[in-house]
Amino acid sequence: MCGRSSLHDDPTNILERFSLPSLPGFEPHYNIAPTQLQWSIIRDGNGAPEVRQLKWGLVPSWANDPSVGNRMINARAESLTEKPSFRDSLQTRRCVILADGYYEWKAVGKKKVPMYFRLTDGRAFGLAGLWDRWENGETSIESCTVITTNAGARSSPVHHRMPVLLVDDATTKWMDDSAREPELRTLLAPYDRDDLELYEVARYVNNAANDSPECIAPFSGADLLLL
Repeated sequence: MCGRSSLHDDPTNILERFSLPSLPGFEPHYNIAPTQLQWSIIRDGNGAPEVRQLKWGLVPSWANDPSVGNRMINARAESLTEKPSFRDSLQTRRCVILADGYYEWKAVGKKKVPMYFRLTDGRAFGLAGLWDRWENGETSIESCTVITTNAGARSSPVHHRMPVLLVDDATTKWMDDSAREPELRTLLAPYDRDDLELYEVARYVNNAANDSPECIAPFSGADLLLL
């Protein structure tokens, strides 16, 4: 699964990497959790790329209760076309969730150790996602879910699932309106290139209220003071 991410790169780098016009009000975040906002690229009504902040946890447009989003933070790549919550969005509401790292917890005995994944040069990348808009009267919620797939060889020792990473031209391909399911599925593969690195961080990150550079700092004995 994928239950935490980060986006703290210099906004200028993010804008250049994804050819975005602006990130109004951007603030660095080191510990983004479900129900919080994710900077994401969607297509506007004319098919042009547009950056939005989407609530993490998909609320389908037809849902009776928006709290369903609390259970829909991830979508399994293998079953996207089987569930109505994801099937329509796969064709018409794909999004790229911006990130420069994500967390997973490794089982070590009876403990779960937080691990931080990032690209070796620290650059931002995309997470393949789906989004939707839920409306009820004057209330409107735009939300998203992160697509996950089987873990690759580099990440499987930590967890059997991983988010779908979109790097380089994969971002453009995922957002291509003309792409059909067979083409999209080729993108929903484990990321196993040598530039994916991971390391242990302190349990400080377990608390979603903690959102500072300490979250991504490599673990050391001194970090015990932050637990």
